[in-house]
Amino acid sequence: MNLSGKCKKKLIVTILAAVLSLVVLGCRSEEVPEGKINDLDFTVVGEDQQPDSLKEIIAEKYADPFQISYTLGEELYIAIGYGEQPSGGYSISVNAFYETDETLVIDTTLIGPGKAENVTNTPTKPYIVIKTENIADKMIEFK
Repeated sequence: MNLSGKCKKKLIVTILAAVLSLVVLGCRSEEVPEGKINDLDFTVVGEDQQPDSLKEIIAEKYADPFQISYTLGEELYIAIGYGEQPSGGYSISVNAFYETDETLVIDTTLIGPGKAENVTNTPTKPYIVIKTENIADKMIEFK
């Protein structure tokens, strides 16, 4: 098939426009929360890695939903509990943990057991504890 010069140019322009559209649509980023400076590093810590005094506070509160911040030297611990749940199989996801000018924002979600998951019918009290660097003079916003 022999195309004229004009047809070739139109074909090339059409192909380039289609490719550019795909690139622009494919590169859209997630919406950045208002005021976000940067994401923060953290580590999920198990009970054996938590300070004893924090464990005592959690033991007093974990039957009901709670949100705790606990500072120990250069480390900041944030504990979030969702209270008593009817069975096992629950987990907690940290969706976002970031800094704004005035706050540290932590967003978590309680995830229930899957339908096919074999769980105990014994009530549980899921909670999560994260450890991060202590950033002075910032309030914690729980979402």
